[in-house]
Amino acid sequence: MTSSAAVARARLPEMVLKYTDVRSYVLTLVFVSLSVLTPWAFHQFHLAGPTFLPMHIFVLTAGLVFGWRAGLIVGLFTPLASYVVSGMPGVVVLPQIIIELLVYGMVAGLLREKFNLRISWSLLGAMFAGRLAMLLAVLAIYAVIGRVFSPLGPETSPFLAVWSAIKLSWPGIVIQLASIPLIVWLVGRLAARTSAK
Repeated sequence: MTSSAAVARARLPEMVLKYTDVRSYVLTLVFVSLSVLTPWAFHQFHLAGPTFLPMHIFVLTAGLVFGWRAGLIVGLFTPLASYVVSGMPGVVVLPQIIIELLVYGMVAGLLREKFNLRISWSLLGAMFAGRLAMLLAVLAIYAVIGRVFSPLGPETSPFLAVWSAIKLSWPGIVIQLASIPLIVWLVGRLAARTSAK
């Protein structure tokens, strides 16, 4: 039984994307673009992506606001688009980042859309699931090629690779926990105001 403290009293305005109209695709494209541009902006100020995790912010937000389908799609296409545009993330870590991000977006959406959890609980659940998915991806890659990479370079074991990524990214985790609930609230207010017109 889910604790009442974890369940939202009121749902956000109905914004779950079903991909039956053009608006769904436009909003998805906007969030993929934001997820690609945000890391680019961070790099202009020499702020390391693996430390501040700017790519994650709009993937998680897409899932929380627009549902699991949008979260999955934004999570899948963000690292691919970023790689095509900027060459980052590097090709050696691209597969694990794709899996991590699509799980972030999908789980954030599932927890919010299907279980009606509060934003903070959905966010924490998605962050945990994404890291677990990254570990499983790294283990699979290690089983196939016998090597593993973290944002810092080659590592001796899959567990060290994931641990070094988590240890390096604590500032980004704090930023996500502080900023994403606010972003979701702002998007909800904007959508409610737009639909009232």
